[in-house]
Amino acid sequence: MQKIDPSVITNVLTLRYNPKQSGSALTWKEFTPKKIPNDILNKIEQTISKTLTNNLENCNKVAISLSSGVDSTLVLAILRKTFPNLKIESLSVTFANSPDESPAAIKIAEKFDTNHHVLHIDNFLQLLPKAISIAKLPFWDLHWYYVAKEIKSLSSIFLSGDGGDELFGGYTFRYQKFLSLLRSDSPILDKVRLYLECHERDWTPDQEKIFGAKSIFSWHKIYSLLEPFFSNSLSPLSQVFLADYNGKLIYNMLPIYDKFHKHFKINYIAPILSKELIQIATHIPNELKYDLKTNTGKILLRQILEKFNVERLVTTKKQGFSMDTNNIWKVNGKKICKHYLDSARIIRDGWINRDWVEKYIDKKDLEVRFVNKFLGLLAFEVWYRLFITKEMTSEEKLDF
Repeated sequence: MQKIDPSVITNVLTLRYNPKQSGSALTWKEFTPKKIPNDILNKIEQTISKTLTNNLENCNKVAISLSSGVDSTLVLAILRKTFPNLKIESLSVTFANSPDESPAAIKIAEKFDTNHHVLHIDNFLQLLPKAISIAKLPFWDLHWYYVAKEIKSLSSIFLSGDGGDELFGGYTFRYQKFLSLLRSDSPILDKVRLYLECHERDWTPDQEKIFGAKSIFSWHKIYSLLEPFFSNSLSPLSQVFLADYNGKLIYNMLPIYDKFHKHFKINYIAPILSKELIQIATHIPNELKYDLKTNTGKILLRQILEKFNVERLVTTKKQGFSMDTNNIWKVNGKKICKHYLDSARIIRDGWINRDWVEKYIDKKDLEVRFVNKFLGLLAFEVWYRLFITKEMTSEEKLDF
């Protein structure tokens, strides 16, 4: 039987990533602000264009994920400018009972002459066993499996705007909350706790009661993973940028995406995450990324977009390919979770506390952070049955 590292389980179910895996993390020194050139906008655009040119030479067709946000729109705009005659297949994603960005994405696609597709996912939990069998970790939000699968039918070369939020200041709702609650004399541990408060959907107030004895949960261990991001001479906002970059991006999104891309044999290109642009972006002063007064992020990227006459089409509120997990819970998420957690192996074998599950699973108007936690427990149970007890196959569908 495969041996389980308890810290992997507690990290994934508390932070939604596991920093103990390999990843291209950056140090705090790489986030120190520097004087930037006067032509920084041109520098950013040229760097993205150069990455595209280097990777797409002699290419006839590419696919790009297109929400209606700044990052993917900017990459598409520069792509079309760099390759005026290139055939571009664009893809947006919608989820049942969730916000729909596809109308805005369609208008952006028309602006840049792409062949646009809308992928609707009715039950994103349905193929969770298949997605987890590829990811090999108990993550619940694996909608990228559907994206990669659909992209494969369009092109073997896949572009995205990933990295814009972490490098150019896109998580404005977190920055505003963090800075508004921060005291000038806040010690390191208070900063860590406040940072976690800004990620409150990833854990519950009684998080420690979720776990059984085998999981060996400790808030101290969670804090120790985040402390290095706040025990340095960076400004508080730069510390948040550092923690965000070295969090879900490096230890969840990119490694999971990579597994799906390899599975479907897709060549993935994220121009904003090129080494050259990372070196530029991490040293850009905070005031050119985020404006606290207007709560606006990605200031430089928005200024570049103005050149393309497309800023009015871009969604003002950050969404990405987002799903409303509260609505999904009400439609079929609760039924699926109850079916698999009622006789859960992760409870039987001492990893998760049955009392916590029974306390909340039938509660009316369950707060979204508890819904997300149940989805996390479902993913853990599916992973456990796939890799530990081996009584589930990747072909089983979660459909009720």
